[in-house]
Amino acid sequence: MMEKYSLFVPRLVTTEENFAPGHRACIGCGEALAVRHVCKVLGKNVIIVNATGCIEIFSSLFPQTSWQVPWIHTLFENVSAVVSGVESAYKARIRKGKIKDRGVKFVGFGGDGATADIGLQPLSGAMERGHDFLYCCFDNEAYMNTGIQRSSSTPYGAWTTTAPAGKQSIGQITWKKNLPEIAVAHKIPYVATACPSYPFDLMDKVKRGMEMEGPAYIHILSVCPTGWRSSPNQTIEIGRLAVETGVFPLYEVINGEYRLSFDFPKLKPVKEYMKYQRRFGHLTDDVIGRIQARVEEEYLKLREKAGVK
Repeated sequence: MMEKYSLFVPRLVTTEENFAPGHRACIGCGEALAVRHVCKVLGKNVIIVNATGCIEIFSSLFPQTSWQVPWIHTLFENVSAVVSGVESAYKARIRKGKIKDRGVKFVGFGGDGATADIGLQPLSGAMERGHDFLYCCFDNEAYMNTGIQRSSSTPYGAWTTTAPAGKQSIGQITWKKNLPEIAVAHKIPYVATACPSYPFDLMDKVKRGMEMEGPAYIHILSVCPTGWRSSPNQTIEIGRLAVETGVFPLYEVINGEYRLSFDFPKLKPVKEYMKYQRRFGHLTDDVIGRIQARVEEEYLKLREKAGVK
C-alpha cells in the first residue's frame, strides 16, 4: 500500500499515525505529542521497548492500544537492558541463518524517572557496550504518572508533591541532572536535545539518530500541564520559551562535535518561561535571579563547546 504524505516545506511528513489517537493522555500533554512525532519517523520496521510511566499507562489500557508497531512494556528501570537483549537476539538469529536481516530498528522509550534515576545504570551499560539502538527520554521533569514526585530531572525551585514549597523550602533544592552530557561522556555516536514545540527539528534528530550505527540518545522536553500547573493550551508556547530562554537549549553532538540547533545570542529572561507555570509561582526575585545566572552560565559553556563566538 502506498504511504500517504502531506507536504510541509521543505520536508515530507507522513500522515500515517503509528501512535494512534484515542489514548488517554491529559489535555495538552507535550509527551503524547512528542511520541507522535517520533513514531512518524520511526515507521513500521521497528521494535519499541517502553518503561512504566505516563506513556505506557495512557496508551495501552487493555484491551485497547495506540501502538501500531511492535511494542514491549517493561519495568520502570530496565528498558535499556531489554532493548539490548532484543537487539542482540535479532543479530544472533541472523548470524545463525534463522532469519534474514530486515534492517529492524530498536528503540527505547522512558520518562525522566526511568532514565535519569532508576534506569540510568542499564542505560549506561547499553551505551558502553555499543548496542545499536535509539533511546528517547521524554522529560516532563518529575514522576508525573504517580503523583508529581520530584526526580533528578526536576528543575531547581520547582514545586512537586515530594519537594513542596513552604516556609522552610523553595521546592526542589538541587539542579537538574544533565543527562545529555552524561550520554556524551559515553563517547556514543549521537546525542541530541529536542522539543515537540520544534517538530521538524525533533523529527530530523530522530532520523539522524536512527541512521547512526551504535547507540543514539535523544532527550526530549515534554511539557506537562498537570505537573507544571500550566494551561493545556500553552504547551507549545511554553516549550518554545524553554528554548528561547536557554532553560532547555536545542543542540546535537555528532561523534563528539557539538552543533547548536538554534542560537540565541540574547536570551529571553527565564521569568518569561516561568510565568506560565504555577510550580514556580512561589519563587522570589532573588531565587529567580540565581536561576537566571545559572542558565546564562550553562548556555555560554554550550556555545563555547559548539565553537560559537
